[in-house]
Amino acid sequence: MRTLLCLFVLAALACAAVADVDVTGKWSGSFHMTGPNGETKETGALFMLKQSGTEISGTVGPNEDEQFPIQKGKIEGDKITLEADHEGHTLKIDLVLAADRITGEAHMSAEGQTLSGKIDVSRAK
Repeated sequence: MRTLLCLFVLAALACAAVADVDVTGKWSGSFHMTGPNGETKETGALFMLKQSGTEISGTVGPNEDEQFPIQKGKIEGDKITLEADHEGHTLKIDLVLAADRITGEAHMSAEGQTLSGKIDVSRAK
């Protein structure tokens, strides 16, 4: 019985810790893109996120003038997955949250080519 009570308390504490995570806000940093022929390019990255429970909405893009709507977004623990529409193509983003920094990768297939890149953003002050 004591073991069951301890497990219940630990589970409640774990849920409370997850509930404290909120990625709502502006995140900015860099996006290092690799094209289909291996060419690389660095651009800015700007995420405008709104979290409600485990669901994430908002926009992503290189800057404030060029933002794409998030179609699907969720957070589970420290893992964030987003799908955004980029001019009729789906941009899939897999991220990890660590304190006030989000890092990960993005992938998009368009016209028979696959583009991928590394994302590194921090909470904007």
